[in-house]
Amino acid sequence: MFFILSKTLHLLLMPFLWVMLFLVLALFLKNPKYKRCFLVAALAVLAVLSNPFLENEALRLWEVPAMPVSKVENYDVAIILTGVTGYREDISDRIHTHKGADRFLHPLQLYRLGKIDKFLISGGDGRITRTAVPEAEQIEKVLLMAGVAEEDIITEKNSRNTHENAVNTANILAQHQEWKKRLLVTSAFHMRRALGCFKKEGITVTPYSTDFYSGPRQFTPDELILPNIGSFKDWDLLIHEIAGYLVYRLMGYI
Repeated sequence: MFFILSKTLHLLLMPFLWVMLFLVLALFLKNPKYKRCFLVAALAVLAVLSNPFLENEALRLWEVPAMPVSKVENYDVAIILTGVTGYREDISDRIHTHKGADRFLHPLQLYRLGKIDKFLISGGDGRITRTAVPEAEQIEKVLLMAGVAEEDIITEKNSRNTHENAVNTANILAQHQEWKKRLLVTSAFHMRRALGCFKKEGITVTPYSTDFYSGPRQFTPDELILPNIGSFKDWDLLIHEIAGYLVYRLMGYI
């Protein structure tokens, strides 16, 4: 039930939906004052959320900073949270990755450098219909193709959200008391919620952020003035993540 409700909340928090709603209200309401207010609201949302500079500043505040590779110590296991692959029944003979593929590519680099010994991949099927191949299984295939030893990969294929990632990972870690040093790998925008969930389950980890949406400040006209549809999309991501964090606090997951 929680999984379905989270998907519903995802739709309701889409800023583009807000703009459309405000425009519809401005079009059909008869009161001139209300029409003007909703039209201004629609334009204000569009102006703010399409501004690259403001979007970047918000993401810089929320994302957990990167750890330089040179400062990464040796870890017994890298815990990789999924959410970065897709599945297509019509093209099922390959792995389809999204922007967040850094979640497994960056720890793969650490593995090659001898900084981590094992991978623990946590993530199942994100579809409500449960018709896709579990993401942990898909990422495992990529790592195997990259030459990672099969015995160095452990998969957890049942989790459907970050809370379940932490709970199910805790069960696996209980069976591997030898894994004292653990690196938690997920997208920078998602790290706050992930750290909160793992702390709640009593799991001590070091964060290793990947898949950054923010970047250095740039005081150029295209960043300060010109609207960008990509910024609107990134705000959508950030709003959903902050909402998810707050819901998790209310649920007692963090």
